[in-house]
Amino acid sequence: MKATTTLILLMSCAVLFAQKDWQQYEASTEFPFGQPNPEAPQEIKDFAPMIGECDCDSQARNPDGTWQDVMPMVWRFKYIMNGYGVQDETLKADGGHSGSIRQFIADSSKWYVHYYSNKGPTPALPAWEGGKVEDKIILFREQKAPNGMDGFYRITFYDMSKTGYKWLGEWVSSKENPQFIYPTWKITCTKRM
Repeated sequence: MKATTTLILLMSCAVLFAQKDWQQYEASTEFPFGQPNPEAPQEIKDFAPMIGECDCDSQARNPDGTWQDVMPMVWRFKYIMNGYGVQDETLKADGGHSGSIRQFIADSSKWYVHYYSNKGPTPALPAWEGGKVEDKIILFREQKAPNGMDGFYRITFYDMSKTGYKWLGEWVSSKENPQFIYPTWKITCTKRM
């Protein structure tokens, strides 16, 4: 009986330690936004300046070309999948909320960003792809312009630091040396925590 109790106790401890290993980089009291897993590709740290919570000003362009009023929002980034991925969510003052799941695929040396929103049902998540270029993160997705012209929607994170970052969404006619660039959305963020 004593041997059985000891065995059960040892097995319970082993399960607890095993659990800790497979979730040690998840959000915790000490690291509320998780941590990058050292076994993940180094690119997992590309989004390090965004990890945490920011107060942001979001401004989108109207169909007539004018800019809408600034919309306050909170943008939260955290590590997920035990530090192998990054998830973000936006909480906008108008009730429009969205998020993305970001995963770096080493075989292609690219980030893949899958987007979803409460304003538009997303039965199949659209994906942007790209990576870090110098001090920016640039992502693309094929998208036609409002006039039907073929091109891409380009997302750029820039001016990234411990105090915040900027984001720009724009339609471009090509990935390399676009002839036409049309900004449609801009966001400026200040780190909260």
